Amino acid sequence: MLPSLFISHGSPMLALNKTPAHEFLRELGKRLAPKAVVVISAHWESLTLKVSSSSQPETIHDFGGFPRELFACQYPAPGEPALAERLTQLLGSEAVERGFDHGAWVPLSLMFPDANVPVVSVSLPVRWSNAELVDLGEKLSALREEGILIIGSGSLTHNLYELMPQDSSIPGWVDDFAQWVNHQLISDHRAALLNWESAPNARKNHPTPEHFLPLLVAMGAGGQATQLHHSVEHGVLAMDVYQFA
Repeated sequence: MLPSLFISHGSPMLALNKTPAHEFLRELGKRLAPKAVVVISAHWESLTLKVSSSSQPETIHDFGGFPRELFACQYPAPGEPALAERLTQLLGSEAVERGFDHGAWVPLSLMFPDANVPVVSVSLPVRWSNAELVDLGEKLSALREEGILIIGSGSLTHNLYELMPQDSSIPGWVDDFAQWVNHQLISDHRAALLNWESAPNARKNHPTPEHFLPLLVAMGAGGQATQLHHSVEHGVLAMDVYQFA
């Protein structure tokens, strides 16, 4: 039975820069053999829940100001319309045509570089409560028994206003929040995580919440949390990866 995963995707340059997080995701993919992937990305926000039914999703370059090499990246993994239809029935959601935003294709291109694993994207309904997002994960959890990998793609910390040079040390306000989240996850204090906005420096690490919310979906889809990876990029982007087995 596959775990569910929360993956911090950080900057889109993760696709090209051979940082510790880049190398970790390369190795992580070698340990997994899913039949398909269902991904909830911070970069597909919606008011109502939506599911991508595209059979050949395009690669969306939803960013600016990066090198030409990044815009040349393509991730031609197939969609899975039959799975998307199942999900619309299971979740009571709407089926739409949607490509892969960088929260989806950047980590997947590292984990499954052959682009031969079908992928279905599920949107992040940003007006839902934390409890509703955990419940969404719980509804997806049965798919794990079928060899389908559930991924929440966001970032454990994500304050782009405070970016530093790549190899900068982590400031205390970032470390305090990351350590708080780690403690709650490893101790399985889910009630505390439903109130994560009250954590130390939560607002400073997440001026807007969308990069933290996929963690709640991944948590709902799995069981006990294990931290698989921790590193920091640009001082303030904690690149943690958690599995929920």
